[in-house]
Amino acid sequence: MGSKSKNEQGMTLIVKTITRLTVGLILLYGIYILSHGHVSPGGGFAGGVIIALSFIHLMLAYGKEVALKRLPKGVTSFFESMGAIIFLSIALLGFTGGYFFLNFISKGEPFRLFSAGIIPILNIAISLKVGAGLFAIFVALVLLKLFPPEDD
Repeated sequence: MGSKSKNEQGMTLIVKTITRLTVGLILLYGIYILSHGHVSPGGGFAGGVIIALSFIHLMLAYGKEVALKRLPKGVTSFFESMGAIIFLSIALLGFTGGYFFLNFISKGEPFRLFSAGIIPILNIAISLKVGAGLFAIFVALVLLKLFPPEDD
């Protein structure tokens, strides 16, 4: 039994078809959870996990090469770093008013999408950090191959 050819990597045709139909919806749902996290349950962490799961879904169905082509390791590292930098920058910009994490953006009307000041920006930063970090952990686990010792 040799290795699978390039066209046969990943899972069966049924799984690949279902993945192709659902991965965009999963990604869209993650963005929805992220963007409405300050007015409903959800937020940066939950949205980041759901967004990462859409790429993990691709990796499980099509194989690691397809998922790494869509989101390479370098891009994943960049997004994770940018999430941390944005989060800390927003926190430090609050020092201009005298407090760490001071809300320096004016608040809008309650229960509106743009009504929470810095919280949506912090949610985006957290989702970048969590989503990219979770995907990087999964990639590391997939790329790590442990072979049992061969008996001679």
